[in-house]
Amino acid sequence: MPLITTAPTLLTERLRLDAHRLDDFESLAAMWADPEVVRYIGGTPRDREDSWGRLMRYVGHWALLGYGYWAVRDKISGAYLGGIGFSDFQRTIIPALDAPEMGWTLVTAAQGKGYATEALQAALAWGKEHLPGDKAVCIISPENQPSLALARKVGFSESHRSEYHQNPIVVMHCPL
Repeated sequence: MPLITTAPTLLTERLRLDAHRLDDFESLAAMWADPEVVRYIGGTPRDREDSWGRLMRYVGHWALLGYGYWAVRDKISGAYLGGIGFSDFQRTIIPALDAPEMGWTLVTAAQGKGYATEALQAALAWGKEHLPGDKAVCIISPENQPSLALARKVGFSESHRSEYHQNPIVVMHCPL
């Protein structure tokens, strides 16, 4: 199977998932600077430098691994709602993650509207056809009850508990 080098477009009822673009930077940086967005993702708002590196990683994953993160957009307005996808961040977690890691982040205004469920289902369906192996993993703070519930809703189940950067995490697996 040939390597996919840019995010393919996925369409859902309300969303368009496609490649991150340079003009997404301001929206992405604003999202990661929002204390509410990062409350369970390290707890510290990110600066523009971190967000720039994140944008580069999103694009680079596709170029080097054939999978990565999609920009999540409102299908009608085109507004940037967040990012979702698969990664290999080479995290120092014991035991090591053994499959592509799935993650999702939405702007505060888009949370609680079912967008994450819609986007996750589309990404997982793509993953079944294109990812290596037979599963995906995710890591979630045990305090992040909405994300834990969402992960379970789309097919993830708890594998074990661990730590990442001295913070407790729940490691979950989802069959593809």
